[in-house]
Amino acid sequence: MWALIRPHRGRLLLAALGLMLAAGSALALGQGLRTVIDRGFAAADPQWLDRALAATLGLVLLLAAATWLRFYNVSWLGERVAADLRTKVYAHLLSLPPSFFEAGRTGDVISRLTNDTAQIENTVGSTLSIALRNTLLLIGGLVMLALTSGRLTLLVLAGVPLVVAPIVLFGRRVRGLSRERQARLADLGTHIDETVHAIRIVQASNHEDADRSHFAELVERSFATGVRRYRHTAVMIVMVILLVFGSVALILWVGGHDVLDGRLSAGELSAFVFYAAIVASSVGALAEVWGELQRAAGATERLIELLDTRPAIAAPAAPLPMPSPARGDIAFRSVRFCYPSRPDSPALDRFDLDVRAGETVALVGPSGAGKSTLFQLLLRFYDPQSGTVEIDGVPLHCTDPAVLRARIALVPQEAVIFAASVADNVRYARPDASDDEVRAACKAAFADAFIRDLPGGYDSPLGERGVRLSGGQRQRIAIARAILADRPILLLDEATSALDAESERMVQAALEPLMASRTTLVVAHRLSTVQRADRIVVLDHGHAVESGTHAELMARGGLYAQLARLQFIDTGPQRIGES
Repeated sequence: MWALIRPHRGRLLLAALGLMLAAGSALALGQGLRTVIDRGFAAADPQWLDRALAATLGLVLLLAAATWLRFYNVSWLGERVAADLRTKVYAHLLSLPPSFFEAGRTGDVISRLTNDTAQIENTVGSTLSIALRNTLLLIGGLVMLALTSGRLTLLVLAGVPLVVAPIVLFGRRVRGLSRERQARLADLGTHIDETVHAIRIVQASNHEDADRSHFAELVERSFATGVRRYRHTAVMIVMVILLVFGSVALILWVGGHDVLDGRLSAGELSAFVFYAAIVASSVGALAEVWGELQRAAGATERLIELLDTRPAIAAPAAPLPMPSPARGDIAFRSVRFCYPSRPDSPALDRFDLDVRAGETVALVGPSGAGKSTLFQLLLRFYDPQSGTVEIDGVPLHCTDPAVLRARIALVPQEAVIFAASVADNVRYARPDASDDEVRAACKAAFADAFIRDLPGGYDSPLGERGVRLSGGQRQRIAIARAILADRPILLLDEATSALDAESERMVQAALEPLMASRTTLVVAHRLSTVQRADRIVVLDHGHAVESGTHAELMARGGLYAQLARLQFIDTGPQRIGES
């Protein structure tokens, strides 16, 4: 937390000043009470009584102003720290490779970024201030008690271990339950995220009742954890209150006898009781906020886990520069790669491939042969266990991933559309692109016509995941994005496989200018895509088993010909095997 608070030391000093002034003013009121009773009432001196009451009123005004100073600045700090923490965690998340999110749960990450930071915001902006204020009052109250009556103060101190013990014992349990509670809330977020994004499948499968039942179970688990946490907190608070105010009653009894015996004045006893009440209320308040502090500690631990996660893919200390201008040569040298979830099953094994600058290579093979894995390695979402992947002669693990990815444009099978306008979606890879450049890219992608028909044209919001567009329209937006990016290497991951014939024709027309003069790797099933390729590479079990043109590979009668006749046969003329 200090790293986030340090840039705002001025606010912290103002808050600390207000805190100390407020605590000092509250403690000084006890002396005012003592003076009013001993010098005003007991001495029957009205002038002294007036002065004492006026001074007390001044202290009250100072207390109010100091409280405002403390409250405003501490609340500002809480908001600022939470905002900076969210920004820091989100920026760190974007540096983590896809493998982190594949292994983890998106809902849990979102919960940490929202619920946990909200808990820390509440703690820094309120709970921590209350804890510090009551700690100062506790210490100051004990000092004033000692100055007022050492004998009675020893009685107070004797009860401190009895009060502290339940705070420590129950606080540890509350902290563990707070962490568990945050995890249960993350489970709820994950379930909501999954069902909302898959609502069509949920309803088409008549799975609503089962999902309602499962969600209700998750809610009950979260409820039970919360109840256990509050049960422990409530027991802790009750024990502290009983012990503290029982001690105050004992002090009143002993102090009353001291007044009757002349060992203590009425004003001193009143001041002592005032300070004892401050000490008691401070201990009670600390016991009450202790659970919140433990909950914040649990939330902080979860966020620190995220911040301490080091990305497996990072730029080396001295990255090699990529050649300029970019050529687009690609090389795989004896590459062996296993996904982290399947360490004993290589997706690529002793794989070799050279792609010349400007060449279009179609990748064909059965499911699981390693076609999409090549894209994952080229974008350096993963590093191979052995062998090297090179672009323009530079091994990818020796250069900065950001510089590398700036040379690659990707058009995936399922176009990714963000909940933003058409123009913002197209310029996603080039945020500085002008409106004219965006329109030119959309025209090249044969998307300008349908965009102009939208209610707001290029400013039309597309909704979450592009729900306002058809599949072919979403794909052309993705192609326009790749055209605008204007990068020397193009990766097409079955960009037309899920489209109807008319949409495919439009997308293929949009792809032609995009593929020209660029190095293109395309995972292809469609015959039209395969026939346009300069070369076809056939993959099987992580190996490149065949290479050549469509006619050459059909003539050889190998795996490609078998796939063409069996796996890719389609009723229409578009898939391999219909030539």
